[in-house]
Amino acid sequence: MPAAAALALGFWGIRRQDSLWSDEAVTYEVAHRSTSDIARLLAEADVVHGLHYFLMHAVFALWEGGTVALRLPSVLAVAATAAGVGLLGRRLAGPRAGLFAGLVLALLPSLQRYAQEGRSYALVCALMTWGTWLLLDALDAGSRKRRAARGERRSWLGARQFGRRFRWAGYGAVMLVACLVHAFAVLGLVAHGVTAVLSRTGLRPWATTASVVSASLAPLALVSATQSGQVSWIAAPALSDLVDQAVVSAVGVACALLLLSGRTGGGTTAAGGVPALALPLLLLPAGLLLALSPLRLLYVDRYVLYGSIGLALLTGAALDRALRHVLTRLRARGPLRGPRLPVLVVAAASALVTLAVLPASRELRTPASRSDDVTAVAEAVREMGAPGDGLVFLPARRAWVLATPDGYAELDDVALADSPAASGTLFGAELAPAVIRERLTAQRRVVAVRDVFGEPRDSTGRRDAKEAVLRARFEECGTRRVTRAQITVYARPGHC
Repeated sequence: MPAAAALALGFWGIRRQDSLWSDEAVTYEVAHRSTSDIARLLAEADVVHGLHYFLMHAVFALWEGGTVALRLPSVLAVAATAAGVGLLGRRLAGPRAGLFAGLVLALLPSLQRYAQEGRSYALVCALMTWGTWLLLDALDAGSRKRRAARGERRSWLGARQFGRRFRWAGYGAVMLVACLVHAFAVLGLVAHGVTAVLSRTGLRPWATTASVVSASLAPLALVSATQSGQVSWIAAPALSDLVDQAVVSAVGVACALLLLSGRTGGGTTAAGGVPALALPLLLLPAGLLLALSPLRLLYVDRYVLYGSIGLALLTGAALDRALRHVLTRLRARGPLRGPRLPVLVVAAASALVTLAVLPASRELRTPASRSDDVTAVAEAVREMGAPGDGLVFLPARRAWVLATPDGYAELDDVALADSPAASGTLFGAELAPAVIRERLTAQRRVVAVRDVFGEPRDSTGRRDAKEAVLRARFEECGTRRVTRAQITVYARPGHC
């Protein structure tokens, strides 16, 4: 049921009125390059997203399905996450807790959002969920070994030892892929280490596995360190970020306290139950990024989206605990008529939760729910420009044009030297400032597309050259704001 709910929510409004935001536009354009061109790009930029780009290249090679194909892997990943969370909850706290946890995961607005985005974050959630399942399996195997240590007879083939090592190897392989899809999945590996410590049986094999994963990631880390300028746009955490994280953490801690006070949800697994498994996932990844902020600004909530796994597990087990308490009190007052009352209570609670999140769910399926909309920007440029007009980007970040080139086809991109694919870059290579000034001066009308906020200035003098020519040789004819873009038409004095 959780997977079915996630699929239904994922396909509901998946096209989002054919709007794309700029990060999705990057995925779309890069995925349509050849594999050699993608590899060439990764040497210069976005190596942390490389595996996802190759995956999306394969998807588009199989099916050129536009925005649906772009977002389909994320929809399926969230469905796999919901199914895995449901199974984790069932394993740790019982069938009803698993059902609640999986449904909570599917209904979370953050998961609904990234289920419909052509980026890697939903896939990381799925890998982290099933990596957590394999961790739990390996810890349980270690716990059984400890309990049976005195009576266990080891076969000459070492079959039992091989089985335990195979579980840890499987866990390590899945976590390595998760970290290759997005590097900050390594913080989930750290959270698993806390669970291994609490289990009292798995610290040594976890440490060995984590060391192998970390060593395997070293080449990626070295290359990504040379591309650290790509995260220079990240600002200090806003007050709203801190409040949101504090509220989510408080909810998770409250659920954990409820479970521990009632001695439910703990189970008999080596992982020590829901709190020992879920709290580290919820608190540590986001907490570590926030704690590092004074040294390096890296906190973005979607980078640690997989913390929602912990929140869903804790909430699902707490709801099961609360329902069990209510049913116990009702039974104490008199006999209940069959199983109908629990079913009605669950159905009523589910309906109330669905109604509560429905407004947010509807809003997430509109173009306005994202910080920008490259489709809307392209339409505005098409309406404001005329064939033969010059075109400049300030700064030289052409995410607006990547997935919607037709909207700019009749304009002359005066600063562009080589296209993104030809130059092996994300946004293309620009001409020298002197050449830009010369070409821009020769234009009669120019359409300028600016980032209103969120992007650093060009550091090569090209933006200054464009701005200087526009101020000195042109007059402003009109400006339109479209999400995060500002489109301004310039013309020679007296020719607006």
